[in-house]
Amino acid sequence: MKIIALLGTGTMSAGIAQVAAQTGHEVIFWNRREASVEKGLAAIRKGLGRLLKKERITQADHDATLARIRGVTALEEAKTAEIVIEAVPEDVELKLDLFERLSKICADDMVFASNTSSLSITRLAKESGRPDRFVGMHFFNPVPAMKLVEIVRGLETSDATATKVTALAEQFGKVPIAVKDFPGFVVNRVVMPMINEAAYALMQGVAEPEAIDECMKLGCNHPMGPLALADLVGLDVVYAILDTLHREFGVAHYKPCPLIQKYVDAGWLGTKTRRGFYQY
Repeated sequence: MKIIALLGTGTMSAGIAQVAAQTGHEVIFWNRREASVEKGLAAIRKGLGRLLKKERITQADHDATLARIRGVTALEEAKTAEIVIEAVPEDVELKLDLFERLSKICADDMVFASNTSSLSITRLAKESGRPDRFVGMHFFNPVPAMKLVEIVRGLETSDATATKVTALAEQFGKVPIAVKDFPGFVVNRVVMPMINEAAYALMQGVAEPEAIDECMKLGCNHPMGPLALADLVGLDVVYAILDTLHREFGVAHYKPCPLIQKYVDAGWLGTKTRRGFYQY
């Protein structure tokens, strides 16, 4: 059993915290805002409640999992963990500042992992002050259901660090796959242009959202259409990833579709705001 500090309390962090606690790990669940901590804990309780209702876990499992998660607002609490997993919003300056602060709090031998979906692990690692003990652990939404974790090594990530987080992902019941430190890694580099093109097709009036998604499901055997997937990921996250890929590669097909920008500006972020390409 490890003590894991989860930084951030949004959808991804709540999912990781739930999985970690379900597999027997103690979790320190951090956000600087008390209200955000409570919101994240409520999301975890909701997720576990669904599993309980479907009889996939027992009441004892449910209660034990919740007991292993401790919400905190003091970043200093992270120093008691054996590994830190960062899952704050996809803002490079926010992440850099957080790792700089953590480097002054945590022991020099502690491993830091980032759940970034597109940013440079090497750059984040430099700010952490421990580039050999820094790695990417990119989970996918919804974390309890999705098996993949992309393990991303920076230029200086040690073999021991990569081995440690690979083993941790396996303990979570996930399938870790090693990928190199390029913008978007593998999944987002491939899937984001598809989402972007689907948004352009909608904006240009090629078809309605339902029709675009159904075409991709039936024509490509995808379990979910690209617009529904974008709503699930979060249009703010989709925009941030596309913007990073466009800046890093300078390729036109990564430039975010203006319709995505418009929806983000309107606060239509997908399922988490109950409105995106669809209404929920």
